Amino acid sequence: MDGLSRRLRASLRLKRRSWVPAEETRGESRKETLENIREPSLSSYTGGPHFFEYLFVVSLKRTHSGDDYEPTITYQFPKRENLLRGQQEEEERLHGAIPLFCFPDGNEWAPLTDYPRETFSFVLTNVDGTRKIGYCRRLLPAGPGPRLPIVYCIISCIGCFGLFSKILDEVEKRHQISMAVIYPFMQGLRESAFPAPGKTVTLKSFIPDSGTEFISLTRPLDSRLEHVDLRSLLGCLNHEQILHIFASAVLERRIIFLAEDLSTLSQCIHAAAALLYPFSWAHTYIPVVPESLLATVCSPTPFMVGVQKRFIQEVLDSPMEEVLLVDLCEGTFLKSVGDEGDVLPPKLQNDILSSLAQGNSDLKTLEQVNEHVSGPFVQFFIRTVGHYASYLKRGPDGQGSFQERPFCKALPSKTSRRFVKKFVKTQLFSLFIQEAEKSRTSHAGYFRQKITEYEEQKKQKKPKEKTVK
Repeated sequence: MDGLSRRLRASLRLKRRSWVPAEETRGESRKETLENIREPSLSSYTGGPHFFEYLFVVSLKRTHSGDDYEPTITYQFPKRENLLRGQQEEEERLHGAIPLFCFPDGNEWAPLTDYPRETFSFVLTNVDGTRKIGYCRRLLPAGPGPRLPIVYCIISCIGCFGLFSKILDEVEKRHQISMAVIYPFMQGLRESAFPAPGKTVTLKSFIPDSGTEFISLTRPLDSRLEHVDLRSLLGCLNHEQILHIFASAVLERRIIFLAEDLSTLSQCIHAAAALLYPFSWAHTYIPVVPESLLATVCSPTPFMVGVQKRFIQEVLDSPMEEVLLVDLCEGTFLKSVGDEGDVLPPKLQNDILSSLAQGNSDLKTLEQVNEHVSGPFVQFFIRTVGHYASYLKRGPDGQGSFQERPFCKALPSKTSRRFVKKFVKTQLFSLFIQEAEKSRTSHAGYFRQKITEYEEQKKQKKPKEKTVK
């Protein structure tokens, strides 16, 4: 086992064991370890939290044997001496995990003269349920002759990929001048409040020989989808394949995405998870699986993971049951359960496919594409489980109690009832309904708004139908 993996294992054996994923440590249940790898909490922040917690630069350094390279953190902000004691302990744990995820493809590298820039992300979940996202930019640093790639990695608890991609652009531009120029920019960013949806924060930054620059960072107005780019799925798969991935996900099966590059992997897995809105994937979730964690694909529990295609043989040779193996490069399924086309009610499947096929030529912006692709899946959940609030009976203390049997029986369609009876047993639905039971008021937000619109449309249709009869 290489030195990096040993260091990661050691850091995760600490008494206050924190960040996962991690390799299985002796005496621990692999199931317990892997079940702690969760999807990031992609909450709709209203403005206020810090943009980020750390910036790391990870470089490749020769190992003591001289045979290969080991990813190593060579720069960080804020500096270690500026951290409080609790922050230092957390930062020490991050030091063990970050290099592994910045270079998930192993240690066999050689100096290069050309390397395509890649922007990707990974997810770390704390045992207390809090989550952090690593936003990464991997590229060749400026300079003459063959060189090794480096990675800029920003750690944040906020899901907003477009915005952080722009921040990585600024870090890259400053690093080409000098590492010293990065510090004032990151300090200014750290002192700025994260903007509310649709709002902009403007940073003033001085660059030698260029003068003072003003950098505007704007959040999309619809923060529900600001963490994804659904064009990634459309570029790799057809509508029916996307529907089959969705069907596998709603039944919490095992899904593996394969792709050559890190950007495609992380974008597609985030996009697939986003189709589950208003539900959240609550199982193993690794956008890019490091080489040393490939045994994850043997887990008997549900997972959604991305694996670089260079490891395809290792994946195919692994013992796997009921898995959907998606080749994003070829746009094919290499393995499937076989019933993915029968999971969802036929009429609702056809409605999703019909909606996805309409009006594609009118889509100009990322926001329009995201809304067009996600909309039919939101409507699917509205038509199958959107009546949940009517079956939450509340006691005098305001605590809700979900009435499962009458909820399922309320659906007029037999195929919809059959699907919902399975879906209510998933962790996706259980976690959602638990939150609804705890809440003393009706769920607000986009999903509730769309349910209200759907119910109003049904009311308007009824008088017309009676008139026609």
